[in-house]
Amino acid sequence: MPRPLVLASQSPRRSELLRAAGIDFEIRLFPPVDETPRPGLEDPRAIVRDLAERKARSALLHAPHERVLTADTLVFLEDDILGKPADAEEARMMLTALSGRSHIVATGVALAGPRGGAGTRVVSDAAATRVRFRELTAGEIEAYVATGEPLDKAGAYALQGGAAVFVSGLDGAEDTVIGLPLEVVRRLLADW
Repeated sequence: MPRPLVLASQSPRRSELLRAAGIDFEIRLFPPVDETPRPGLEDPRAIVRDLAERKARSALLHAPHERVLTADTLVFLEDDILGKPADAEEARMMLTALSGRSHIVATGVALAGPRGGAGTRVVSDAAATRVRFRELTAGEIEAYVATGEPLDKAGAYALQGGAAVFVSGLDGAEDTVIGLPLEVVRRLLADW
């Protein structure tokens, strides 16, 4: 019996999305990789795709006989890249910057594993969604930051959580913003 797909992520949202899609998987954590975007990459999809590939290649060093799925999500506000905030103050700053504006959320996905024979194979792709925030009050931002939810989310918010009321519009797939575009996952699995 083939081994299930390994999801190299501790994100409960990614697990929920895979379960809802009926994809059999197990969670395994691997040593973290440097998530600094490489110089020269400017397109949001290229940046997150590269990060997902780097995570996948690193995971294969520890699980060379597994099929590993990795993902990376970032928020792009004009020329700024917003990852996970370091603390509550940075979360406040990010939410203030997003208030009343539109931004891009991009998620890269990589699938890696042994190639038939020798070596490994890594395939990847990415998706992006434009998100529009309504104007937020300082009180709304403060109340949301106080929940702790923004502290482990790219851009300091969770679309599927308390920040859903901040969003005035989406152009693209909601699951891309949540952190795992299932259309991309299905395509990579089918192409495998």
